[in-house]
Amino acid sequence: MAIDCIKTMPSITTPHHHPKDQDQCKDDGKSFVFDAQVLRHQTNIPQQFIWPDHEKPNTNAPELQVPLVDLGDFLSGNPVAAVEASRLVGEACKKHGFFLVVNHGVDKTLIAHAHNYVDTFFKLPLSEKQKAQRKIGESCGYASSFTGRFSSKLPWKETLSFRYKAEENSSKHIEEYFHNRMGEDFAEFGTVYQDYCEAMSTLSLGIMELLGMSLGVSREHFREFFNENDSIMRLNYYPPCQKPDLTLGTGPHCDPTSLTILHQDQVGGLQVFVDNEWRSINPNFDAFVVNIGDTFMALSNGIYRSCLHRAVVNSQTPRKSLAFFLCPKNDKMVTPPHELVDTCNPRIYPDFTWPMLLEFTQKHYRADMKTLEVFTNWLHQRSLS
Repeated sequence: MAIDCIKTMPSITTPHHHPKDQDQCKDDGKSFVFDAQVLRHQTNIPQQFIWPDHEKPNTNAPELQVPLVDLGDFLSGNPVAAVEASRLVGEACKKHGFFLVVNHGVDKTLIAHAHNYVDTFFKLPLSEKQKAQRKIGESCGYASSFTGRFSSKLPWKETLSFRYKAEENSSKHIEEYFHNRMGEDFAEFGTVYQDYCEAMSTLSLGIMELLGMSLGVSREHFREFFNENDSIMRLNYYPPCQKPDLTLGTGPHCDPTSLTILHQDQVGGLQVFVDNEWRSINPNFDAFVVNIGDTFMALSNGIYRSCLHRAVVNSQTPRKSLAFFLCPKNDKMVTPPHELVDTCNPRIYPDFTWPMLLEFTQKHYRADMKTLEVFTNWLHQRSLS
């Protein structure tokens, strides 16, 4: 059944999740600020960071067995390897949407430099980091927890997010971002993350070939769709917490983006909700963790799953991760290929563009396991009005 596309984002009211319905964090009448260098040593953490009992972490979660996919053999054209990789990815994406890729072709030195600069940035004084302060309603910039958006269930983390555009005329976009926001001293910083994002974009297009094959469409279909991607890079820093059993580094959520390529350090903390329990994905420095997001779930017509996941913290060691969120170009229509739609498998989600879903999650709804469902229902209501 054809579904009309909503091309603009009108106002929406979602009482339970609308950021404007929740006051900004306050502390003795002043705006609350998450200063990791101070809070990491406090034995009594602020109430805003204490999660409800039913959501508190289990730090001894059993390991999730995720497939290890040799991307090198797949991309080299080995037909036997391609069939096996396709099978492994298909099974994982139908169950929980997570898998690991090795022999990915990304230079280990580049990965190490990218991790080192995470330390460089987040060890700066708060006033220096705030030069790149993220504004409410935006997806890029520095964020000390979500103190400007929400007043409860705050994540115990700091992030720095910036945009990556794969268009040819945007080859220095990230370098310019760091120069403009942080100054000339961050020139090398910008160069490293420009190179890292270019490597992630290339890797993601190879993974898209694999996803296309595993879904029974052409290898080129999703690669071409994301060729000029407009993506988000995020540096995550989870400082130690003296009460790690009370809080979460990142709360339970599904990624609204298309694909996430995550590189963890050796500390660990990523957990996925599978078969009604939280399970951990142990660090593997030679591998990237890949997971399906809501946008690709819509592109696959619901065949592949965007799964609930979270991050836990510890009392001793900072945890770092590098997350590349693949997103389509802003004018691309998110609609599944015709091979995935028939009378037995009708359309599940309406057409939409990525900026619409991004705005929905930034201004109107706190991303969780129902984001795509709520967003879809709203689009349906709007199309009927």
